[in-house]
Amino acid sequence: MLKLYDYELSGNCFKVRLMLSILDLEYEPHLIEFYPGREHKSQEFLRINPLGQLPVLQDGDKLLRDSQAILVYLASNFDSSRKWYPLDTVEVLGEVQAWLAFADSLTSSLSAARLHELFMYEIDADKCRAQAHSLLTVMDQHLWINRQRNHKFLCPLEHATVADIACFPYIALADEAGVSLQNYPSIRIWLDEVKRIPGFTVMSGIFPTDQQ
Repeated sequence: MLKLYDYELSGNCFKVRLMLSILDLEYEPHLIEFYPGREHKSQEFLRINPLGQLPVLQDGDKLLRDSQAILVYLASNFDSSRKWYPLDTVEVLGEVQAWLAFADSLTSSLSAARLHELFMYEIDADKCRAQAHSLLTVMDQHLWINRQRNHKFLCPLEHATVADIACFPYIALADEAGVSLQNYPSIRIWLDEVKRIPGFTVMSGIFPTDQQ
């Protein structure tokens, strides 16, 4: 059975839990106390992930230590529809990879500001928020253009991909980073579209959509 080294309040961990739920995969959770215990920096955990980061997915003898890599692994191995990581649609794969990289930028901006606000990390939160607004502006414009072409999600397909799952959590938690989404209407619509995906699950700070 899959085993997930997890922390409830981590957006990167949540995106993996969300993918597991969407794919209806059973897994064994192994909770790591990120704050205040900093168990992810313990010698025991560093033997699992020398980078001292969450999440980590274990599948038999295989360990995957990056949230975006885990999403690709799950979609490639357990999605019989092949839509979440569309290997059969080569012209879209480059866009998927670009948005996976974009998700890393969200982690270094929105997530970093959230670490400052919630866990008192010594981070230049204002600089992170400024970077986040630049990223959100790009994404909002992209989603607006996509909607004019009848695409609800990040890539030019009729369905979501791992790119949407990768970008979703820290944007959905933007208020906890001190970032308002008021000026990003296309992003707010997109958030509700993701919440309508069958198998969607919640975490603290992320709730189901009220819209039908």
